[in-house]
Amino acid sequence: MRLRWRLSLQALFHAIAQAKDRETLRSHISTEMSEYFSATRGGLFFFAQIPLANSKLQKALQIALSPQHNPVARYLLEHHAPVHEALVVEPKTWRLICPRADRWHVMAGPIVSNGQLVGVVGFTRQQGMPAFDSQNLTDLSALCLHISTWVAMARLQQPLLQTKRLTPREMQIASLVAQGQTNAEISAELWITENSVKQALKRMFRKLEVSSRTQMVAKLSTVSK
Repeated sequence: MRLRWRLSLQALFHAIAQAKDRETLRSHISTEMSEYFSATRGGLFFFAQIPLANSKLQKALQIALSPQHNPVARYLLEHHAPVHEALVVEPKTWRLICPRADRWHVMAGPIVSNGQLVGVVGFTRQQGMPAFDSQNLTDLSALCLHISTWVAMARLQQPLLQTKRLTPREMQIASLVAQGQTNAEISAELWITENSVKQALKRMFRKLEVSSRTQMVAKLSTVSK
């Protein structure tokens, strides 16, 4: 039984690593994770991909994810760690917050990128089913780590958007920074001195109004031409 558990969890790790896009994670892999945790329902979603056109869904999610209304959401926002309802609230109180029988037990984990909560993995069990336990939290923590890593790698693989604020050489340096290269590595790659890289980065920071390499890459991922 222990070997089967390990193989099942490893299979999920592999599936996450092989996912081609976020939609694959949301549909196929979230279904497999629901089966793994014997959940009544399960889902994985990114805040940036919540459909704006569906006002009812927007309102429902705003309430469900509101730290003021939902202690599970508050824990996720504050701790960036998996949690189930029994860790943060008494059963009677949870029944008042969420009286639905199909959400008798709830477990959720964070998807994190650049220190920010960018998405959530959530599961529910209906009334009569056992509550989520510490082993479930441990497994979900591992899965959230793999998903967050996938998000980081997918972001690095996306080409930076061009901007008129930077010269072609500066964009080249920015692309190497996004790949995680150090000043010394960029220097060797472009056949320029390390001091030239440092001075270029200072100019780029001023042009983009940022103060760090991470902020620069984030801004170049969203800035318009």
